[in-house]
Amino acid sequence: MSVSEIELRLIDGWQRGFPLILRPYHVIASRLGVTEDRLFGMLSGLLATGTLSRIGAVVRPNTAGASTLAALSAPPERLDQVAAFVNAQPGVNHNYEREHDINLWFVVTGPDRSAVAATLDTIEAGTGLPVLDLPLQRAYFIDLGFPLREGQAMDRVMPRGLPVRTADAEDRRLLAALENGLPLETRPYRTLARRLGMEEGALLSRLADLIDDGIVSRFGLVVRHRKLGFTANAMVVWDIPEDRVDGVGELFAAQPFVTLCYRRSRRRPRWPYNLFCMVHGRARQPVLDQIETLNRLAGTGDRPQAVLFSLRCFKQRGARLSAA
Repeated sequence: MSVSEIELRLIDGWQRGFPLILRPYHVIASRLGVTEDRLFGMLSGLLATGTLSRIGAVVRPNTAGASTLAALSAPPERLDQVAAFVNAQPGVNHNYEREHDINLWFVVTGPDRSAVAATLDTIEAGTGLPVLDLPLQRAYFIDLGFPLREGQAMDRVMPRGLPVRTADAEDRRLLAALENGLPLETRPYRTLARRLGMEEGALLSRLADLIDDGIVSRFGLVVRHRKLGFTANAMVVWDIPEDRVDGVGELFAAQPFVTLCYRRSRRRPRWPYNLFCMVHGRARQPVLDQIETLNRLAGTGDRPQAVLFSLRCFKQRGARLSAA
């Protein structure tokens, strides 16, 4: 999908650090050198085409509820049917076909671990297929905000260890109100505050606290990268000894082309891997070259590993906290 240079500047500039002030769009428009009305038009177009999924919060896993990465192996002739059943579960917010015998990968969220487990049980019962449950153990880099223009740099914000707290009921009310994104109007936080029965200043203060406390890992434009030509996207997994995995994960997370990096539970013998990275690219070979760079840097070329390129996106949206 073609986007203009100024739209790319907009996206690269505001994937994180969206202004927490009374008139955020006015500030962004001024920095881009356009009117606020033109900015609204650009954002409306990017949202309408699906290039942006929303303007809002990316919530750190397991801070405002529970989540897990799950997967199953669907027979090719049943894949679309199984994917549709998985999509229909309200706790599923991402669902991808990937190149592997275990070919359907999805994220399940819920208000607590028991709700996530119930969704996984429903999927197993409804499809007749065993589900791999791969809960997060440690996040090394979870931002997924990266520059779209060649040669552009973007600060990498690394997790600061465990968040100092988890979201309380009022935090979750606010995050739920943001699920569909910040409205495109001059005073978006005022509209959100009125909806929640809050003062505008109090809402801004609470949102700032959520970011500072690490519950919101990023606040800004949330991009659907496939719409912008990033179609060679690989989930890469390694079997790394437990005494090395944190060091290797931290090394991988520091590389500018790694867009996600985390440690998850193994499920031997079916799934022996514990270190996961995402590398997003426009073509397969450069991505494979970057994966080789990771192996060379960490000396992991001889470790069991697999590269799972994404083939189709069946579902991609933010986690739903409304029922949490």
